Amino acid sequence: MQNLLFSLFLVVYILTLLGNGAIVCAVKWDKQLHTPMYILLGNFAFLEICYVSSTVPNLLANFLSETKTISFSGCFLQLYFYYSLGTAECFFLSVMAYDLYLAICHPLHYPTIMTGGFCAILISACWVGGFLYYPVPIILISQQSFCGPNLIDHFACEEGPLLGLVCVPAPITESICYTFNSILILGSLFPIVGSYTLVLRAVLHIPSGGGRWKAFSTCGSHLMVVSLFYGSLMAIFVCPSSGNPAEMKKIVTLGYSVATPLLNPLIYSLRNKDMKNALRKVLQGLKIS
Repeated sequence: MQNLLFSLFLVVYILTLLGNGAIVCAVKWDKQLHTPMYILLGNFAFLEICYVSSTVPNLLANFLSETKTISFSGCFLQLYFYYSLGTAECFFLSVMAYDLYLAICHPLHYPTIMTGGFCAILISACWVGGFLYYPVPIILISQQSFCGPNLIDHFACEEGPLLGLVCVPAPITESICYTFNSILILGSLFPIVGSYTLVLRAVLHIPSGGGRWKAFSTCGSHLMVVSLFYGSLMAIFVCPSSGNPAEMKKIVTLGYSVATPLLNPLIYSLRNKDMKNALRKVLQGLKIS
């Protein structure tokens, strides 16, 4: 069974790297894609490569290992990068929803608002904010006393399984972690919902039936990925944990840590005509070389 799962996750990991890596290369090499929207997509694709790489390689190693061990510092290092990159993804999804709102609802003002400098500020804020948001909860968890047998019933180091190993209950630390998680998830979700609501309202006023269907298709696919990502996050971090068995938590965690990085290239970029043309040029350039 572990060999089968290793093969499955290895294929998913490779496809995720290839899909997101193709987007990064296309945005970097095609000058026609050097616009705020595609620069955001390129950074988002690179983020997905880092995000899935924070957990899946260790997961693959555990499938082949008999001991399945991780050091104390390695566990918290994985926790930091895993949560920081996930936080940056929430920020990027909010910024990309805002960019779509400006492009559809205010097309004439879009070039003056979403300038290259403003786009660079937003991208920097997403990266820096992602890595500065979670150190406090992670440091608080690392200061706890952990009792044996120190078995983490999960495929990655997450705060829930780690808090379950502390010798003495730490309600203050748990409350702080819950507060940080809730503020992040709900605080980034509301701008996304608001942006897509305004976008869909604007789409309804498009006179062309074909244009209206195309816009609905694009927004619907975006919302599908957002729903999968945030639905999984809320099931784990916002909803009470008493009703979530350990096995169900692992499956739900796979939704936002493995499935969405695989789907995002298909939904956000590879269905885009300009992106497909850029990828075609990149492939042709590789053949010529």
